[in-house]
Amino acid sequence: CFRDIESLARDHGTYASMLRTHLQTGMAGYDYVLIDCPPSVGQLTRTALAASNEVLMPIQCEYFAMEGLAQMIEVIRQVMVERDRQLQFGGILLTMYDPRLELTLEVENEVREFFGDIVFFTVIPRDVVCAEAPSHGLSVIDYAPRARSARAYVELCMEVLDSE
Repeated sequence: CFRDIESLARDHGTYASMLRTHLQTGMAGYDYVLIDCPPSVGQLTRTALAASNEVLMPIQCEYFAMEGLAQMIEVIRQVMVERDRQLQFGGILLTMYDPRLELTLEVENEVREFFGDIVFFTVIPRDVVCAEAPSHGLSVIDYAPRARSARAYVELCMEVLDSE
């Protein structure tokens, strides 16, 4: 829908409302619209959160994952207070998952132990096609439909749909 959504992030309240309205009218034929935000807690992410109904939070199975997760949860709480609206927490998605790495297993255990059932069963494996697809202007599923990561994203969709 928007190629340069960064321009909408200047005034959090006004532009969040504009984004929400645009999504409601322009995307009325869709059941789900995903807003992929940068891995930061800046104004763009806050604007997207303020325009959203639900949050799906991906975290990489890497060293600073828990710290970033704690920061993002605080930002979500702040947005809910500022905008006086509820924001459903759809779940936590483990990404860049490599079961051969001890760190991956440590992060997974910590996240699952602390957050329990809100962590998706599906994990997105570390896969080079995830890095290559955006450079071709394609999703992973369109770029390499048979790749492990593409299949994992399809599994995630099924898990989300089954949970409703």
